[in-house]
Amino acid sequence: MEVNISTKKLLLLPSTPGVYLFYDNKKKLIYVGKATSLRSRVQSYFRGARSSRPIEQMMHEVEDIQWIATDSVLEAVILEANTIKQKNPKYNIIGKDNKSWNYICITRDEYPRIVTLRQHEMKQYLEEKEKQIKNWSIPYSKEYDFVFGPYPGLNTEATMKLLRKLFHYSDCKPHSGKPCLYRQMGICRGVCTGEISPSEYEKKVIRPLVSFLKGNKKKVIADFQKEMKKASKEERFEDATVLRNQITRLERIQDIALLNKNFFEYELESFKDPYSRIEAYDISNLGETGKVGSMVVFEDGNPKKNDYRKFKIKTVSGQSDVDCLEEVLERRLNHNEWKYPNLFLIDGGKPQVNRAKKILKKYGIELPVIGIAKGPERKKNEFVFANPESEIIKWVSTHEDVLIRARDEAHRFAIQYQRSLRKITK
Repeated sequence: MEVNISTKKLLLLPSTPGVYLFYDNKKKLIYVGKATSLRSRVQSYFRGARSSRPIEQMMHEVEDIQWIATDSVLEAVILEANTIKQKNPKYNIIGKDNKSWNYICITRDEYPRIVTLRQHEMKQYLEEKEKQIKNWSIPYSKEYDFVFGPYPGLNTEATMKLLRKLFHYSDCKPHSGKPCLYRQMGICRGVCTGEISPSEYEKKVIRPLVSFLKGNKKKVIADFQKEMKKASKEERFEDATVLRNQITRLERIQDIALLNKNFFEYELESFKDPYSRIEAYDISNLGETGKVGSMVVFEDGNPKKNDYRKFKIKTVSGQSDVDCLEEVLERRLNHNEWKYPNLFLIDGGKPQVNRAKKILKKYGIELPVIGIAKGPERKKNEFVFANPESEIIKWVSTHEDVLIRARDEAHRFAIQYQRSLRKITK
């Protein structure tokens, strides 16, 4: 297959989610696709045809590539669908029997519901609508104010869960008097309990959701920020907190599971967050001769046990966890061959965090340091920041569970090492 795109241009592709656009020699758009990693997906097309999909058989027509990076897979899905609708590229063909093309619809109810339809269900709906138009006497119960899509290869179950977290839409029975599960979780506005009117629901839930599905995430965030400031000024602090959490989730959408597993055959890379590799430290101190330190590594939310390290404290007299931590960090940082993390996690409060920050500064390392103050019986989880910047605070608010697991694993590993040493000395 003759390749008309330079290798240099292919190397410019970012490893982020987004939409790619293929143009022919007449500068006409012939195909639009989405990817969790633009680089991996687009480069796969130029390794030779691997299936009978029309676009892969017609790559010789592609003379230019453009792309639009997005903050999340969901935004890439939305942008792809909207671009296909607007431009109608010739190779974006919906197969008649393709059940993986899905639609998101908003019903015409007092409290609109958000539902999904497959391709054959949408076809049936349109056929019924056509009959209704031709013969007004045929009633039709299902009506939609908005229809978005089609979205090829979309995992609708994961998508609906994400949209519920982002916009707090409801599918409970209005005014039932009993809070639904999602109301108890804080992601239903209270349709079930009568706490929100239809007009408020339209304003606070449906309009932002519609705007988002039209590809206007920035506008949604700006509107939420404006409303949050207003709510705070009026001392409606609960409303302000809800909006703040929505803004945080919109800015950091975690949605890698939105695409069906088999949809992108060739993608080898996944979208990683900025703090995907964490080093967690703990000091275990039992008397003058029982001082040890541990370092555990979590990558993409999972333990990476081959990178764990243990330290027998050698230079500290007395029982000072802060001094022990300094020794452990000094020894760790002298190993340049060990891969650096994106974030240092310390089991401890302000004294430990400040000491860790001091050591990193000494070595010229500018990486976030976070502590978890445990309190009596390890029941307290108070996060302590070396530099409380908004970006890291927002990230922590959505990854608390990972950080706590990493802290607990560092504690377990330190205790295990200490016990093994005590067995040896007996």
